Amino acid sequence: MTRGKLLSLSEKHEDDYEVDGRVRRLAENLVLLSANPDHLACACAQLAALDPPAVLSPAPSRTRTRIVKDSLPADHDRPAQLLERHSEHRRAETLAALATHPNTPHTAVTSALNMLHPAELAWIAERIEGPGWFLEAAAAVPAPPQYEDDGVLRLLSDDELSRHPDPAAVLQSWLDSPAAPEILLPSEVYRAVVKSRHHTLEHLRQIPADEVLARQEPEIALKILLEHCGRNAGRWAALAAAMTFEYNETKLTFGELLDSLDAAPAKAQTS
Repeated sequence: MTRGKLLSLSEKHEDDYEVDGRVRRLAENLVLLSANPDHLACACAQLAALDPPAVLSPAPSRTRTRIVKDSLPADHDRPAQLLERHSEHRRAETLAALATHPNTPHTAVTSALNMLHPAELAWIAERIEGPGWFLEAAAAVPAPPQYEDDGVLRLLSDDELSRHPDPAAVLQSWLDSPAAPEILLPSEVYRAVVKSRHHTLEHLRQIPADEVLARQEPEIALKILLEHCGRNAGRWAALAAAMTFEYNETKLTFGELLDSLDAAPAKAQTS
């Protein structure tokens, strides 16, 4: 703390999955051990700089895909339930703890509140009992224009998508969701996109190759590969080689797999 190392948020690397936990633990320790307003304010700023939660609700289904304890089906996609189910409420919870510290500047807390996801604000309103100024400040934060209502991204059926003016843009918003593989089972998103009659090749190119080729609707991938490879023997040989060398282990997207076939030498058959 004296050297300022702990209060300097280092740049997050793609494979650094512990940075959020380190920031939260530092803030929690400061709540217990520090009386320095500057340190507490810095903890608020570090929390605000963390990645927002990925809040996504799968499409309703008669087949239960998850078991959620102590939760009615109607509550499955409520923001507070979604956050807690995936332990993504912790940033808001830690900020609430900082707000209880008498030496934490209110301005630092309110600045951090403005950086929270709407679902985190909904969690605060539902789960936190005080202090009053904190709850009032959280309730006063305006919802960003890119979010609707509570900010939860919901997977829609194709019939619902058909009533939307731009179904393709909705599908893209699902793919752009920051859902991490360890948190939100992105296969649900991929399945919804692949099975939708509104998807385009550009949507499929963004999905992991193994999801398109094997796990979802393989006949869709087969049609694309037939059109892409055609009578080019080199492309078919490159595809066979890619399948042999465990394409799913390299985490290629379907688009990257198609592009790799384009690099194959053209050996068109004439017969």
